Amino acid sequence: MPAYGPEQRGGTANVTVIVSDDKISSPILSKYDTAIVLNQPSLDKFENKVKPGGTLIYDSFGILDKPKRKDITCYHINAMEAAAELKMMKCFNMFVLGGLIKIHPIVSVEDVMKALRKSLPERHHHLLPMNEAAILKGMEIITQE
Repeated sequence: MPAYGPEQRGGTANVTVIVSDDKISSPILSKYDTAIVLNQPSLDKFENKVKPGGTLIYDSFGILDKPKRKDITCYHINAMEAAAELKMMKCFNMFVLGGLIKIHPIVSVEDVMKALRKSLPERHHHLLPMNEAAILKGMEIITQE
């Protein structure tokens, strides 16, 4: 459930994704099991919304003040740096996805690739190996604080 409003003009943009084997009664959440933040305003806004015992993943490129909570598990991933080094900026999100599925294996890399093959137009299938490489690299570079 994306949230775009004043966010488009420089504030924090966010999206909520709920994965469940059970029926989802409402897409509205006030606390999160896992949050992925990519800049300081998002960290400032969402760090306190992670449930105690939850997970916070952040890309250190956009963060000046690291997370402070001790009751959650924090991971950092240098996704922006890796994407720039490997000249794969369009795959930035896949580096982050790789980090996420490394620590919370809710889906396999193989299933992500099957979904991409199915959902991407065939003219873009030449990009699949680059996306898979970014996912695998993201799994390598995520580290726990």
